[in-house]
Amino acid sequence: MENNRNFFITIALSVLILTLWQVFYMNPRMEQQRETARIEQQRAEAQKKEAGGGANSGAAGTPAPAPGAIPNAPGAESATPQNLEQALAATTRVKIDTPSLSGSINLTGARLDDLKLKHYTETVDKNSPEIQLLNPEPLPNGYFAEIGFVGDSNVGTLPGPKTVWNVDGNATLSPSTPVTLTFTNDKGLVFKRTFSVDNDYMFTVSDTVQNTGGAAVSLFNYGRVARFDKPAVASTYVLHEGLIGVTGSEGLQEHKYAAIEKDKQYKPGKSTDGWLGITDKYWAVTLIPSEKQPFQPNYSYVDINNGLRHSYQSDYMTDAITVAPGQSTTVETEIFAGAKEVAKVNAYAQDRNIRLFDRLIDWGWFIWITKPMFYLIDTLYKFFGNFGLAILATTVIVKAIFFPLANKSYASMANMKKVQPKMLEIREKYADDKMKQQQAMMELYKTEKINPLAGCWPVALQIPVFFSLYKVLYITIEMRHAPFFGWIHDLAAPDPTSLFNLFGLLPFAAPAFLPHMGAWAVVMGITMFLQMRMNPAPPDPTQAAVFTWMPVIFTFMMGSFPAGLVIYWAWNNLLSILQQGVIMKRQGAKIELWDNLAALFRKKPSPAE
Repeated sequence: MENNRNFFITIALSVLILTLWQVFYMNPRMEQQRETARIEQQRAEAQKKEAGGGANSGAAGTPAPAPGAIPNAPGAESATPQNLEQALAATTRVKIDTPSLSGSINLTGARLDDLKLKHYTETVDKNSPEIQLLNPEPLPNGYFAEIGFVGDSNVGTLPGPKTVWNVDGNATLSPSTPVTLTFTNDKGLVFKRTFSVDNDYMFTVSDTVQNTGGAAVSLFNYGRVARFDKPAVASTYVLHEGLIGVTGSEGLQEHKYAAIEKDKQYKPGKSTDGWLGITDKYWAVTLIPSEKQPFQPNYSYVDINNGLRHSYQSDYMTDAITVAPGQSTTVETEIFAGAKEVAKVNAYAQDRNIRLFDRLIDWGWFIWITKPMFYLIDTLYKFFGNFGLAILATTVIVKAIFFPLANKSYASMANMKKVQPKMLEIREKYADDKMKQQQAMMELYKTEKINPLAGCWPVALQIPVFFSLYKVLYITIEMRHAPFFGWIHDLAAPDPTSLFNLFGLLPFAAPAFLPHMGAWAVVMGITMFLQMRMNPAPPDPTQAAVFTWMPVIFTFMMGSFPAGLVIYWAWNNLLSILQQGVIMKRQGAKIELWDNLAALFRKKPSPAE
């Protein structure tokens, strides 16, 4: 009978799992596939109408390119260079030299595919290599931005990945010296491309197309950001890394690398403004198309040469651009390629009217608290000159803001301690009647003006502050490689010391299989232990065990968190101990700390005693 019951339970669970799989996975996936097919069918029908002389076909009747006409990342090159120097030497280039950037533009394709960030190094060592943001396509970590044109074969060869441009005059791009490239195709179309750049991370690409032929032509301008690798260390759930954009009615769209690998492609609706690209934790490359032409955004993943290479691509294609005989037209695209510095990203959003460009930094759902937290820390940093001191000062300010509520909470806790004898008396009197015991307790709370949940408020208030500080430390580049004092050289990284080699006093590295627990994590654990010992131990054995072991568990948990967050938590605990001690003394309540500490070393009575 028992076997039969287990058998039926197994069948029921299997059916439940299959049902949930169908409802929450297969059905949405099939719906997505149907929607993609519907969109492609509509687009194909629109192209047929346009080819047949529709309103947007232009004088030459040029049809729109087929879906996927934007050049996708090709497969591995036949002669892949071994390193960056070889890849750069294989093509003719225009040098880039600005206060923030160095690198070059590849004249083959007029690609932005070689870019270093002058102000950022790979490690905290200032002599370590500068961050290499963009790399030529043949390299395993190829990463580039490209602007081009596609169209019908009647318009001749158009600028694309293989087009070799000529340099007109100056061969070094700087904020004061733009660079102009030219290309003339076999149908009388003259392309003039001007690159300009500011002192920071924004490029402007201005394309002028002159039609010297005898018939009107229709072109489609495209732009793409493509890369062949992804970050070696996957981001946590609190940070988005991957394809990103703000376009059309969909607004902000975020597609993690793993998600786009699964879905292969996502094509939102058309847009007349916005931006799209690829973002990592601290860096990003995005395209801001001209608002003169509606464009179709697209996000895709391609498995190349049976898995030998993978490409991730954010791209767009404009509607048809018609150029009459003897006339010219200009299309302008902006390219952001650099560090996601908060002040500069905000300035670009405001000064250039780029919709929601500040969301390039992943402030998260709680942007209303994470952003103010950053501005508070950043303002204090400008005063103290040290982000660690700014975090300590932020803790004091937050404590001051919540002082009235915390004061009331600790006062209620002190009152509760004073009435503990009455509470024990009620428990003993109504030991067999829980209902009356509860009613008597509530009456006591009401008479003595005690809030039994008051002790939760100090901890509850820390949660949103803790999360926002963690988010700020994790996502903002301003915190990257920010030193404190002593051995902390990067507040955004874990404490480099370890308890298991006595914080570097023993001549060996801590074993990798052991959890990381630095000196500041130990300090945090001690302050948390002292704070909890301010209160009497719970009478319930289970609660007492939690009471005892929680600081130890948190010490191990916090060991791998950013050092700045652990320092904040330790400092906050210390302030809470002082605050609670002062309030208890004023309320006439006994401070249990010393008795609780002494009890740890007092001999425990035997069960017989």
